[in-house]
Amino acid sequence: MLYHTYEMAHAALAPMRQMARFGRAALSSPANPLAESYGARVGAAGLDMFIKATQRYAKPEFGLHSTVVDGVEVAVVEEVTLSLPFCNLLHFKRNTTSPAPKLLIVAPLSGHYATLLRGTVREMLPDHDVYITDWVDARDVPLSEGDFDLDDYTDYLITFCEALGSRPAVLAVCQPGVPMLVAAALMAARGEDFRPGSMTLMGAPIDTAVNPQKPNELATSKPLNWFRQNVITKVPWPNAGFMRSVYPGFLQLSGFMSMNLERHMQAHRDHFHNLVKGDGESTAAHRKFYDEYMAVMDLPAPYYLQTIERVFQKRLLAKGAYYYRNHRVDPAKITDIALLTVEGEKDDITGLGQTEAAHKILKTPKKMCKHYVQEGVGHYGVFNGSRWRAQIAPMVKAFIARHG
Repeated sequence: MLYHTYEMAHAALAPMRQMARFGRAALSSPANPLAESYGARVGAAGLDMFIKATQRYAKPEFGLHSTVVDGVEVAVVEEVTLSLPFCNLLHFKRNTTSPAPKLLIVAPLSGHYATLLRGTVREMLPDHDVYITDWVDARDVPLSEGDFDLDDYTDYLITFCEALGSRPAVLAVCQPGVPMLVAAALMAARGEDFRPGSMTLMGAPIDTAVNPQKPNELATSKPLNWFRQNVITKVPWPNAGFMRSVYPGFLQLSGFMSMNLERHMQAHRDHFHNLVKGDGESTAAHRKFYDEYMAVMDLPAPYYLQTIERVFQKRLLAKGAYYYRNHRVDPAKITDIALLTVEGEKDDITGLGQTEAAHKILKTPKKMCKHYVQEGVGHYGVFNGSRWRAQIAPMVKAFIARHG
């Protein structure tokens, strides 16, 4: 009933949103002689805040239409290389004949869309032939497509590496660190030609017992059955995934917001005042951020629950007790895949040291391994922002080139 209640509340507010849009337009219209008065600006700002607070945010666009290769601007076209029920392998095809190493960016399946890594893709495009995992909202996947769990996730990563061909570079951000290591171990044990040549893990929860943060504490403070009973629900009609068991995106978003509630409240207070003042630049920046941040997707229930259990509660990979389809995974089979781990000094989602733990479970020679901590950044600063562009990305590119 939780999802149905959410949907009914959203539908019930639809007439009020429409009235608010009408009122905002009337108050802000150039034809309104009082449009520039303080009262009209306050009223329009309040209505705008109501609309934004109650609307549903659609999946954003990547919007990467060009890049610069060897000093020349070239066009970039998005194309789906491989389409699977729960994920599309999206290719950013550059209009150039300049050769470039293939790079698979594994976006997290943790509530937000892959577009959250827009800055990551943009920075890697000039030097790489970039592909990314574009996860599909579980509420849009028909029940006839079957379930999707952590082992299926691993299968998808292996399939995507195979699609890229011989020894691709892989960059996994946050949550996919564990399934990517599992996939790499399986490919290495089988001697697959398409196993990665290098792996870059960024802010990944490889061992969540190291420096646990709020998400770790939440996942371990309650038994698995609590999550099954309290946060798993069925997708309502008329969504394509009707009756699929999911962890709803709106619950995940509430969790994200609660972690830094005061900061979000202050950001919205500032936004209201900027609307009243007519500060277009500040309001545009706020909207750009929250249009992305508020766009969330549902997660398949089996995958979500297995992640809680295997990664956070039991730490199976870190303990050497991780099983993939009843087969114990041996990370020590990874002996020729270069490993770079990147962490943020102020990461409040994946604690400092959790990603570095990957080096303890692999047998890759030390000359092929590197760990880096970026000072002054949190979780998102590891793969987005000025420090990513100026310091982290150049190092990642150099590492990939050295171990290509």
